[in-house]
Amino acid sequence: MQISLLQLASPDHESVEDRLARVDRAVRAERALHDVELLVLPEMWTAGYFSFEQYAERAEPFEGPTLSAARGWAAALQLFVHLGSFVEVDADDRLHNTSVVVAPDGKVVARYRKVHLFGYGSRESELLTPGDDLGVGPVAGPVTGITTCYDLRFPELFRSLVDEGAEHVVVCAAWPAARLEHWRLFTSVRAVEQQVNLIACNAVGEQQGVALGGHSRVVAPTGEVLVEAGVDEGFTYADIDAGLPRRFRAEFPALADRRWPAPPVSTQSTPMKEYA
Repeated sequence: MQISLLQLASPDHESVEDRLARVDRAVRAERALHDVELLVLPEMWTAGYFSFEQYAERAEPFEGPTLSAARGWAAALQLFVHLGSFVEVDADDRLHNTSVVVAPDGKVVARYRKVHLFGYGSRESELLTPGDDLGVGPVAGPVTGITTCYDLRFPELFRSLVDEGAEHVVVCAAWPAARLEHWRLFTSVRAVEQQVNLIACNAVGEQQGVALGGHSRVVAPTGEVLVEAGVDEGFTYADIDAGLPRRFRAEFPALADRRWPAPPVSTQSTPMKEYA
């Protein structure tokens, strides 16, 4: 299965319209994409993740320009497009960090509103509303889960995707360069512990004084790093074995050996017990 990760910068001086036009030209001009089955873009590349003051004005409905662009690329190149994510405004005027995967026929095969919103040095958790549902669907065959950036720190979300049948997991991100080693660690660990092909696309450049880390990467369930990009904009290609997760799980059945599923979360408070 051929995939491509498109690292993008979202400079402060560039308008959303200019950025969409620039990326549209780059995607349509990239001849190598005609042999690719899945194209993945970073988190919030249209609005700029760290442009918190512009979230409201740059928000778009679900059927907005970012999804329209992704549908155009999917149809023109006959591939699946994970459009990264954008600031979605819903019918109740709430804002979400929303990811979508589009099939070559234009159908949405997976949709996900970021569950874990970041607060450390970020206003995301203040400005956006978290999602409540998993993002999972068939992408070029295999069942694929989708997650976003900070989600990497929460293994229970990834295990939930695996419980829904996911064999691949795609992560779009705007992960800062200051925590690059965390990015490398978590993308590798999530691939190994969940026995999935982990496909992670990060942003590059600088936004509002924050340097983005790049180093988009693909990690096999064995822990092998199949490809890792640098810090420049551009396409990075990888050929992944779509059947490896299933074969590896059969050979090394760690998931089947699990004996401690998480108990249901109570919605009522329980008094503390007193112990002698």
